[in-house]
Amino acid sequence: MSGAPGRPNVLLIQADQFRWDCLGSAGHPDVRTPHLDRLAADGVRYPDAYCPLPICTPSRYSLLSGLYPHQHGGWTNHCTLAPGLDTFPRALRRAGYRTAGVGKMHFTPTYLDVGYDRLTLAEQHGPGRYDDDYHRELRAAGLAPVLDLLDQEEHLRPLAPASYWASYGTGRSDLPEEWHSTTWIGERALDELAGWSDAADGEGRLLHVSFIKPHHPFDPPAPWDELYDPAALTLPPGWTERVPAADLPHESGYFDYGDGLDEPVLRRVLAHYYATITQLDHQVGRLLDRLHDQGLYDDTLIIFTADHGEYLGFHHLLLKNGPMYDPLVKVPLLVKFPTPPGTGRAGAPARPPARRGETSGALVSLVDLAPTIVSVCGAGPLTTSPPAPGLDLSDPAADRACVFAENRTFGPMVMARTRTHKLLLNGDQEGGRDGARDALFDLAADPQELDNRIDDPGSAEVLGELRAALTRWALFDTPVPTCLDEDAPRVHAPNVPPADPARRAEHRAYFDAQVRRAAPAPTAPIEP
Repeated sequence: MSGAPGRPNVLLIQADQFRWDCLGSAGHPDVRTPHLDRLAADGVRYPDAYCPLPICTPSRYSLLSGLYPHQHGGWTNHCTLAPGLDTFPRALRRAGYRTAGVGKMHFTPTYLDVGYDRLTLAEQHGPGRYDDDYHRELRAAGLAPVLDLLDQEEHLRPLAPASYWASYGTGRSDLPEEWHSTTWIGERALDELAGWSDAADGEGRLLHVSFIKPHHPFDPPAPWDELYDPAALTLPPGWTERVPAADLPHESGYFDYGDGLDEPVLRRVLAHYYATITQLDHQVGRLLDRLHDQGLYDDTLIIFTADHGEYLGFHHLLLKNGPMYDPLVKVPLLVKFPTPPGTGRAGAPARPPARRGETSGALVSLVDLAPTIVSVCGAGPLTTSPPAPGLDLSDPAADRACVFAENRTFGPMVMARTRTHKLLLNGDQEGGRDGARDALFDLAADPQELDNRIDDPGSAEVLGELRAALTRWALFDTPVPTCLDEDAPRVHAPNVPPADPARRAEHRAYFDAQVRRAAPAPTAPIEP
């Protein structure tokens, strides 16, 4: 199978729960990301990029399909991208690309066929961890990620010691670095890149590398856990000493964010969250170095992004369950476009000029990545009907006046955001989830989103404009119900286990036993 001459390769690197501003290139005062910074220096950084729904699976399906959740029907972490929807991996595979994914995909079923020839998976939440390659290898090595299991598996959380709750799921990983998910994913991605040197002339390759981290628990392995001194860190903008009254309906999420989340605890969270980012950055550097060593870097479209952000103390909140404030709904986005083809590249698709070290002022969304990738690769438009709504970011003029997001986890919630204002609607003018009110923020005057101007007569005009924008955004779309098909087509490959409930249950029982054996009594602390 061979693609067109001069067709660029694609390396898509995705993180989970990565705040948009946790990059040296974004001006962060503490976190160290030298390799992502050099990627930014070679490409375009989009500081105003947003996810369409700040939950893992829905956001990932939007990235793949170029559709919003109300169009693709992936509303929860346990849902299926309908096989009839086109994706950029499918479009590239039709065009002759060889396609592969490594790491966390969060699909249902676990090895769902979305256009990848093969998947090598490391999952974290739900049944995927009892199907994937990573946990099969951990079991064969006699290992178990105890802290991760205590944090992620609801039936095991009662076994968590008091120190887990007091630290908000922060601590050193119980796995050695070589078995930590970040290292494991990086190694398997390097194995995939090694095969790129064997590609036939003009044969395109796509690799999607998806890291679990810095998603909670915040558990870097040694020696990464000692990288940052909590006392030396700068508190993030938007940190408040207590949960604001408007956010009290959201204070009891995955943890209770009341009196226990004080400044010393937050500093420890920051230190370990940043450590997982720097460890991830190290693996990104290895991938970039491999492309350089193989002479493929210049001619590869490289994208780094995340599925959603992280509050990290914003409004005294952690993680992601709550309003679509910027730290949650914004994502990092770096795009290194391939170098335009030189002489002797007859038949190569047209490409944009190289854009090095550029910071774009555009409002962009993860729905823009699918149309961008197929455009740069000359793979034709996605076949979705109606057409995917995203922008082609290879056009330097690509921009929009307003960006949108949505969520149905706690009832209908939508966001409309311009460069200066944000409107959050909770589905009930009198109060949404547990009394949460609709909100309008003047971001120029109030970047920390603390002053709700929804009732301000002076804001009536901009409120009307944003409501109208939301209406136009979904005017012709009837929201698609959640799609769930446990029997949807899966990737056909030797590493894909049979869909056998007994096998999955036995695998789960093994890890449950390891946790019960390793976990101390609930009143005892976990040793650091």
